[in-house]
Amino acid sequence: MRIAQIAPLYEAVPPRLYGGTERVVANLCNALVELDHEVTLFASAEANTKAQLIPVRDQAIRLDTAPLKSDMAAHLAMLFEVRRRSHQFDILHFHIDLLHFPMFEPYAGKSLTTVHGRLDVKDLPLAYARWEQFGLVSISDSQRAPLPNANWLRTVPHGIPPAQYPFQPHPRGGYLAFLGRISPEKRPDLAIQLAIAAGKPLRIAAKIDPIDTHYFDSKVKPLLDNPLIEFLGEIGDADKPKFLGEADGLLFPINWPEPFGLVMIEAMACGTPVIAWNCGSAPEVVESGVSGFVVSTEDEALDAIVRLPQLERRTVRAAFERSYTSSVMGNAYLDVYAQLLNSVAPEDAALASQAIRGRS
Repeated sequence: MRIAQIAPLYEAVPPRLYGGTERVVANLCNALVELDHEVTLFASAEANTKAQLIPVRDQAIRLDTAPLKSDMAAHLAMLFEVRRRSHQFDILHFHIDLLHFPMFEPYAGKSLTTVHGRLDVKDLPLAYARWEQFGLVSISDSQRAPLPNANWLRTVPHGIPPAQYPFQPHPRGGYLAFLGRISPEKRPDLAIQLAIAAGKPLRIAAKIDPIDTHYFDSKVKPLLDNPLIEFLGEIGDADKPKFLGEADGLLFPINWPEPFGLVMIEAMACGTPVIAWNCGSAPEVVESGVSGFVVSTEDEALDAIVRLPQLERRTVRAAFERSYTSSVMGNAYLDVYAQLLNSVAPEDAALASQAIRGRS
């Protein structure tokens, strides 16, 4: 099958540092190539991929030091190039929210859109209803809640390469980990408070966006003086396996409808259990009592920290391997492509996918 993957241009594919969607796109491209499909990636020029790359910008937007730049112009120029080449592909798989809808109406029948962000946003219901001909994939069932009647084809959880996150059966760090982004919805301040209350060291590896500087300065920075807390700043893929693998557990104290939470499966891949708040996708990703604990209060979180040694890290890794590898994700998307191209019922998609794989 000839598949185009259209990535956002905000981060490299995969990102050099923090970044979720572009990392997922990188993993999906490589998985589909390994499954013997012809994959073309539209992304910025520094992408590292097994797919054929069509560079549409010299570098990703966030780390571009140019004083003035237009993300809208960059994405529209990319979409023009995708449309110009659209006849070359069986599937156009978009990861840029709904920006492509007006331009690709004639190609809706072979277009798939994975929705990566939150959907409880004003104006989105009207737009998704206006372009209901575009098939959508959610990354968790909970993500769909604000738009239950949209044209959902399937939920496909994210996946990562198992070899990139080696299993760590015996963590040596003796600390709790927080990985991601400093922001009110991620609640690093709560993670710090929990670690201090539990008497456990906490290492924080996170980026700070300009919009979150005030939150960091007012809510997080005053807590960093405690000797139990270490702030590392933003880290990349090369450092994450050691950072996560040597932790006793990952704290994920979100208070927003997280659509997925890639860091949860990155930790699980290392065998590190996750303590996640009962918000958004967390109860779908973490099997409480198996791959971590899903909690609703600070007292429950403190109890979960005490109970972390009760969880078998090999069982955590097994939970990851069952559901969250890049190969599992790639095969799931092949079924969705078959469903889309053959207009079959979801229960027949696997058979249709086998037929398409046979002629790829």
